[in-house]
Amino acid sequence: MNLRKRLGCLHAHYTNIEYIENALAPFNIELVHFVDPGLMARLISDQNFYEVNAQQKVKEQIEWIAQSNIDAILITCTNYIAILQEDQLSFSAPIYKLDEPFFDSICNIQQPQTLLFTNSATVEGTMERLKNYAATNKKSINIEVVVLNNTFDLIMHGRKKEYNQEVARMLEQLINDDKIISVAQLSMVEAAQHVDAKTGSSITNPLTTFVTSIVKELDLEENIL
Repeated sequence: MNLRKRLGCLHAHYTNIEYIENALAPFNIELVHFVDPGLMARLISDQNFYEVNAQQKVKEQIEWIAQSNIDAILITCTNYIAILQEDQLSFSAPIYKLDEPFFDSICNIQQPQTLLFTNSATVEGTMERLKNYAATNKKSINIEVVVLNNTFDLIMHGRKKEYNQEVARMLEQLINDDKIISVAQLSMVEAAQHVDAKTGSSITNPLTTFVTSIVKELDLEENIL
């Protein structure tokens, strides 16, 4: 029987905790959460906060987590992933990036597809990483980016129900336009799953692809009740 694994999770917002907890609840794993919305807020609002400062902050966060008796680290924020410089880290614990299994899934879709965001601040970093991933793996992608503006503030202010309603509304509109759709952010997963169940569609999301990958990577067993 496998020993219980400990996964340290770095989030840019506390709302991401629930998604990871629910998704990994069936498995023999202990989750330790670390949340810092301040770095993302400063990156957006402070023009004098340079990339090198952000890189140093993420490095400090990751090294702090690594010292917390964990077996692996998960980063759920695409911008944190983009900022991270792994060659400067001083530990050997594996780092899992929520977006990489998601990118792999997207790159295996041959048809034109739509990638939906609600947070415009994550678009540039996500798309740069996706294009680099596709190029490294010799994949060709045809992506249309759609940003649902004036929506992300809802989740940031705790108005989750309204946020999910807005995301679901846009997803149903895109489905009616006969588009292949993926949602780029963890905060959008609940709405995507709701629309999947309602319409029988198949919307790719970063949580489902991550769980499939992490279960295999860490050789996780299901909890026996």
